[in-house]
Amino acid sequence: MRQPMMLIALSALGACASPLPPSDPKQAWIDLYTITPGRLVMADRLDGKRLDDGRYFQVSPGKHELVVRFDFEVYSGGFTTDPTERTCYLTVKYDNFQAGQRYRLEARAPVMQPTVYLYDAQRTLVVDEPSNVFCIP
Repeated sequence: MRQPMMLIALSALGACASPLPPSDPKQAWIDLYTITPGRLVMADRLDGKRLDDGRYFQVSPGKHELVVRFDFEVYSGGFTTDPTERTCYLTVKYDNFQAGQRYRLEARAPVMQPTVYLYDAQRTLVVDEPSNVFCIP
């Protein structure tokens, strides 16, 4: 009985650690980053459709709407108060994705207010604020 359970557990862990697929040179690739350790940013939707893999976006050239899920801690103050986890969905709209280019989407929460930045391959800022922010307290 232990061997089948162990096999199931190991196979489930292997799925989480699968490598990223190769990038398609006919599409743009968007890497996701968060500056502060302990925070999580994941791809959620592309042009209104939920994604299967939240580690990246890969899009055709042109205009797209990206929605990322951003989890971070909120401190309410005081010495004995533990931080609370907050989940926000940030929408980024960009009209000019280029085929074969790599972009970097950075999510941050300075002063506990979520923001997102999109940089092109030359590290030029192309989007400096989300067009929509929806947070779950």
